[in-house]
Amino acid sequence: MEAAVEELFDEANGDLALGELESAVVKYRRCTELDPEFFEAWHALGMAQMKTGHFPEAITAGLKAVELHPKDQLAWSSLSLFYVRNGQVPEAEAAGAKARVLGWGEQLKAKNSQ
Repeated sequence: MEAAVEELFDEANGDLALGELESAVVKYRRCTELDPEFFEAWHALGMAQMKTGHFPEAITAGLKAVELHPKDQLAWSSLSLFYVRNGQVPEAEAAGAKARVLGWGEQLKAKNSQ
């Protein structure tokens, strides 16, 4: 990843921390344009869009995040939350179930490695 994209991502994180949500959304979106495979930017974009009430856009970003990292439990949990906020209960339940299954898999791996 280019240093410029990392710097922009850090700026967006700073905006988010300061409550400058719209500015964070713009910067996260720009990160995804510059590096369409940047999972963390897609995930953060979804979270920021949810916080600004842009639920359909949050879902779009969340879907891209789980496409990039289909085994990421947090990404699936976030997508479930985005769906809940948008009133899409069946979709939220499906994404939440996927997150739980991934969590169980991690627990089994941890248990078997002891």
